[in-house]
Amino acid sequence: MSDSPLIDSLSAAVEARPDDLTLRLHLAELLVGAGRGAEAIGHAAQVLAREPGNETAQRLMTSALGGPAPAESPAREKPAAEKPKGDDTVDWAAMEQDLGDIVPPRFAKADDEPDPVRGHADRTFDVERSTITLADVGGMQEVKKRLEVSFLGPLRNPKLRSLFGKSLRGGLLLYGPPGCGKTFLARAVAGEMGAAFISLSITDVLNMWVGSSERNLHDLFQSARGHAPCVLFLDEIDALGHKRSQLNSSSMRTVVNQLLTELDGVDGNNDGVFVLAATNAPWDIDSALRRPGRLDRTLLVLPPDKAARAAILEYHLRDRPVAGIDLGKVADATENYSGADLAHVCETAAEFAMRDSIATGEIRMISQHDMLAAAREVRPSTDAWFSTARNVAMFANESGEYDDLAAYLKKRKLR
Repeated sequence: MSDSPLIDSLSAAVEARPDDLTLRLHLAELLVGAGRGAEAIGHAAQVLAREPGNETAQRLMTSALGGPAPAESPAREKPAAEKPKGDDTVDWAAMEQDLGDIVPPRFAKADDEPDPVRGHADRTFDVERSTITLADVGGMQEVKKRLEVSFLGPLRNPKLRSLFGKSLRGGLLLYGPPGCGKTFLARAVAGEMGAAFISLSITDVLNMWVGSSERNLHDLFQSARGHAPCVLFLDEIDALGHKRSQLNSSSMRTVVNQLLTELDGVDGNNDGVFVLAATNAPWDIDSALRRPGRLDRTLLVLPPDKAARAAILEYHLRDRPVAGIDLGKVADATENYSGADLAHVCETAAEFAMRDSIATGEIRMISQHDMLAAAREVRPSTDAWFSTARNVAMFANESGEYDDLAAYLKKRKLR
C-alpha cells in the first residue's frame, strides 16, 4: 500500500478494468504528480500501444521521463494541418527498448522469420570438414585416376606443381546417370585433400529480390575463398547454369553471368578453390561454363562396377539380419544398377523377410532368395538416362566432349 489512498483505489480499478484507457491515463497523471514516474511510464505505454496518437499519453510519458511537458491542447481542436507532429526531443527508439519488458511490441515477428543480414560478416554458410576419403568409394578406378591428375597430385606435390606451372584453381564437371555417387565422390575429394567443403544448391542462391541471387552467389564464392583450400560443390549445375539461349527469364540469365564471373575469379583470387559441379544433363549447361579456366574438365561417373556393387550391397546390409548371402552373385544380377538402386534392392529384400516374419510369427533372416527376388523386382533407373544420352552421343558430339560416353555405350552395345 502507498501513502495515497486515491492512487491505491485507482490502481485497483485499473487492474479490474485494464482496457479503460481514460481511467489508466488518470492514474498515470496522479503518479506523475506524486513523483512516481516509473509506474506512470508503464501505464502511459499501455495506452500508446493501443492508441499511438494519444496526445495525453505522450505528454504524460514525456513528463515521466523528466522532459518538458508540452502545453495542454486548447478546447478548440486545431485543423489537421496545424496539429503538432510530436516532440522531436524524445528518443522514441530508446524508449521502446527500455519499455520492451513492460509493453509487448505492436507487431510481433514470426518465429520462422530470419534476422536481417547486416553486412558480409553476418552471412553464414555451412562449411564442413569431410571425414570421407577416396578409400571409402567402392570401385571407380578410372574416376579416381582422373581426380588424382586434376586435383590431388598437384596439391600433394607443390614443387612439382611449381615446376610445371600447374595452378591450384580449376573446375571439374561430374556427369552421369542419377544415383551413382557424384555428391559422395565430391565429399571424398574434400576429405582426401583435407580441405573445407561447401555444397551449393539452387535454394542457396535464388531469391525473389532483384540482385539478391547474384549477391548470394558472390558471397558463397567469397566464403570458399576465405576457407581455401576448399572444395565448392555445385550440385545440379544445370539448374543454375542452364543455357541462356533457352531461358525466358532475364533474372536467371544474370545469375548465369554472375556464375561465369565468379568462376573467372575477376573479383577475387580463386587459387585454392576447387570447383566440382555435378549434373545429370550436361547437354543443358551453357557452353560458356565449359570453356577453359572454368568447368573445363569433364568426368563421366558411370554406374558402379561389380566390385563396387558388392561393396555397396555389403554397406547397406551391414546392420540387417542376413544369412547365406553371396554378394558376388547378387552383384552379377544387378548390372547397370546405380548406388541408389542397390540401396532399394536391400530395402526391398528386408521387406520380404519382414513380411514373412509377421505372417508366421517367427523372425527369419534376409536370404539369398530375398536378394535375388528384390533384384528382379527393382529395375535399374539408369536405363532412361542412357536412352537420352545415346541420342546426344550419336547426334550432338561434334566437339568430342562425349567420346567417353560414346565408348561406354558402344561397349554396352547400346549404339
